[in-house]
Amino acid sequence: MKNRPNDGPGTNILLLGTDSRAGLSKSERRRFSTGSRGCNCSDTMMLVHLSAKDDRVSVVGLPRDSRAVIPAYRDEASGQSRPAHPSKINAAYAEGGPGLAAHTVEQMTKVRIDHYLELDFRRFIDGVDEAGGVRVCTPRRLKDFATRLDLKPGTHTLSGGRSLQYVRSRHVDHSADFGRIQRQQRYLVGVLSKLSADRTFADPVRTAKVARAMLGSARVDQGFTVDQLVALAATLRRLKPSATEFTTVPIRGFGPPQDGLGATLEWDGPKAAKLFGALAEDRAVTGRTSKVVPADPPRLGHQAAFRGDKVTCD
Repeated sequence: MKNRPNDGPGTNILLLGTDSRAGLSKSERRRFSTGSRGCNCSDTMMLVHLSAKDDRVSVVGLPRDSRAVIPAYRDEASGQSRPAHPSKINAAYAEGGPGLAAHTVEQMTKVRIDHYLELDFRRFIDGVDEAGGVRVCTPRRLKDFATRLDLKPGTHTLSGGRSLQYVRSRHVDHSADFGRIQRQQRYLVGVLSKLSADRTFADPVRTAKVARAMLGSARVDQGFTVDQLVALAATLRRLKPSATEFTTVPIRGFGPPQDGLGATLEWDGPKAAKLFGALAEDRAVTGRTSKVVPADPPRLGHQAAFRGDKVTCD
């Protein structure tokens, strides 16, 4: 891909959660209410920045309905070239796979993407189960008619299938994708807590089993190898929750419907540029002593940046 952002300090990872049901049995689809078909889109997109000193992780949620311009590319299957064109950001994966998704995010954020991690439903479930589940907590009941998630207030250790319901739910309240992104970020805090608290993850052989389950038969041309994932896990498990920070790209509002696109979310250009500029320059997006606690549920136009220790389970 041409016109990539210049090298900068730290490591940037595009986390892609796709809606592929491949490999799920009929009983699993019924039990976890996945439906039978997907759009071959990236339902989840997060930009993860690991600082050059390996002492901070910053995670920015990218709403799937964000208006994007997909860069010009050559279709590998047909050999035909397609010019740059407007679309929703999650369509980049459907058109050209993770490579085009990463290039689209690079062009929109001016942040270089070093790796991507692509997880479909099967690999997500298998990875969580291999890790022994992930603990999440909620101060209120979370109930979604579409995914059939139903969590009472309190702390829960979720298996792979129940975790999938948790991270996919977007009908819990009126916050739609913004609430889902925030729950996904809370889930990542749970994953990081699992890495640091479970001593078995100090064993690279144990961690490699989880990595293999997550990667499955994924392409690794711009992604991760098992060894790279194991090394990343070893770095992340040394970080305290206070060394992790989370936010969602600033949103100006909904743009007018367009033919073939429908309504799209418009980023707040100046605020988004400031946020991604901080990542590109390896700067934190929250203060070291920040006490911000994210609103639950979040509100459109109020994308707070918060530290992971503000949402950890007691």
